[in-house]
Amino acid sequence: MYDFSQIKKNLKVKLDGVPFNVVDFQFVKPGKGNAFTRTKLRNMLTGAVIERTFKQHEKLEPADMDDRQMQFLYKEGDSYVFMDTSSYDQLHLSAEQLGENTGYLIDNTNVDVLFFNGQPIGVTPPTFVLMKVIRTEPGFKGDTSGGAMKPATMETGLAVNVPLFINEGETLKIDTRTGEYAERVNIKK
Repeated sequence: MYDFSQIKKNLKVKLDGVPFNVVDFQFVKPGKGNAFTRTKLRNMLTGAVIERTFKQHEKLEPADMDDRQMQFLYKEGDSYVFMDTSSYDQLHLSAEQLGENTGYLIDNTNVDVLFFNGQPIGVTPPTFVLMKVIRTEPGFKGDTSGGAMKPATMETGLAVNVPLFINEGETLKIDTRTGEYAERVNIKK
């Protein structure tokens, strides 16, 4: 059990049988009365954010969370197939379970799958992924400065704003935390 003084950002706790992640917290010691901690908690199943205050005597139950490294194998119909890299067990997850992370899944990419009470609840892709541009407007000579951007569609269907000099077929490094273009990558064959 966690004491209220152990509350910190990214602490995973269980409230009413549901896992929550501490998004923000503030320790308050009023001039009169007992100290308390004001928190913002994100429901790890639905994504909803709630505010909750914990008093000095309250205890928090740790959430039974487990992170496993798995490899994304392929998309099969409406489900995405992952393989546990240690036991070789396969796991099928729906697009709803993956959320916006589906745009970063390229075959054979290693990801972290988060489990709560033995059930998968989320996927964390690597910080950067390399993807090919399959559709964008052509670039023009001299369009290399000024910071102007244009839309591009990546091989997974992800839409990313890229600099004007990027062309179809080029490989880009995409930041999965923000969904933004990081840099152009030259792949040696």
